[in-house]
Amino acid sequence: MCGRYTLTSAPEAIRKLFGYAEQPNFPPRYNIAPTQPIAVVRLIDGKRQFALMRWGLLPGWVKDPKAFSLIINARGEGIADKPAFKNAIKRRRCLIPADGFYEWRAGAPYKQPFFIHAKSGEPLAFAGLWETWTGPNGEEVDTAAIITTRANETLSPVHERMPVIIARHDFDRWLGKGEIESNVEAALAQVLICPAPDKLLAAYPVSTEVNRVANDNPKLLELFTGILGGESGLPRAPKREKVLKPVKPKKDDGQGVLF
Repeated sequence: MCGRYTLTSAPEAIRKLFGYAEQPNFPPRYNIAPTQPIAVVRLIDGKRQFALMRWGLLPGWVKDPKAFSLIINARGEGIADKPAFKNAIKRRRCLIPADGFYEWRAGAPYKQPFFIHAKSGEPLAFAGLWETWTGPNGEEVDTAAIITTRANETLSPVHERMPVIIARHDFDRWLGKGEIESNVEAALAQVLICPAPDKLLAAYPVSTEVNRVANDNPKLLELFTGILGGESGLPRAPKREKVLKPVKPKKDDGQGVLF
């Protein structure tokens, strides 16, 4: 699953990568958590649009949100057949900008968090779904979830699941044409629901300070030296300052708001 992630790139860099017209200004976030507002890129009237949505999908047919389990991740396997996702996967796919994400590896005496990011240091695009939930009084809430798949070989020592990552050249294919799509077009997009290439990502251990939602600062990305950074085949990363740099593997190997 994916329960925490980061968005630390400059707003203009994200705007250039995802190609939307809006010019939002937002601070770096180092510990984005469920129920918080998250940045989403969707297609409206054939154009990419930046939007803020609550992280936690609410299908339109939900009557009482308090009685409905929070959906932060949508399991990619069989997604088109699941009542909560079958409409969104056809018509409301989105991209969720990120610079990396956290995952926890089980083990004594506690779960060890890892930070996972692109080796190149470039931002990532998670595959997502969105829905607009309308309340009994006409109030509307835009909500979103991150699609997950089985982990690739790089991440399997940490966790069995990972977010689906959409390559830049597949953005249009994933977002579609902005209209009610045919089953064929939706099926072609679903082919992208698969593990990321093994060479795309790097992972290294970080402090359990990330476990606390209130902690949201660059120190969360620092290498944790309490365990061997290279165990289980994972590369050791250098200590990081504010700017996240790519990792080179060894040769032997209270809720905050987004804006």
